[in-house]
Amino acid sequence: MTGRFRTVNAILEQVGASRPARKGELGRGDYVLVMTENSVYSIQVLEHATYRVRGGWFDRQRLSPVTLSIAGCTWGGSAIRNDIVAARGLHLEFGNRVLTSRIRDVLVIRHSEREGEGLRPLHAAELLAACYGPRAEALSAA
Repeated sequence: MTGRFRTVNAILEQVGASRPARKGELGRGDYVLVMTENSVYSIQVLEHATYRVRGGWFDRQRLSPVTLSIAGCTWGGSAIRNDIVAARGLHLEFGNRVLTSRIRDVLVIRHSEREGEGLRPLHAAELLAACYGPRAEALSAA
């Protein structure tokens, strides 16, 4: 009897997932906005594989902003892609072992070198409203 299995890469190709936000392609100061089934996270790339994270679980625990690592993305099990910050259809796992719900969308905002074009911090309610519109109130109550 021969066993069959699929790798995370094969699953991503099969479902036609959007291009993932890869750690190696992100630079200091870049932001990654991650919209999951239940939350929105704002992730700023810092130095030495660390990230400043706001939103979602961290807001609910009153920890935002928090600086930590990102372990990678999983399909919900133990197989992890440690080279990816976020990819549609997967779950993001932070360095403190917090695992998000399934990722719905990912937006990468590149850092601008010009003065005055930085991003201001947003609270989770603002991010939810921007991403989900009228459904935001129902999501933030959950």
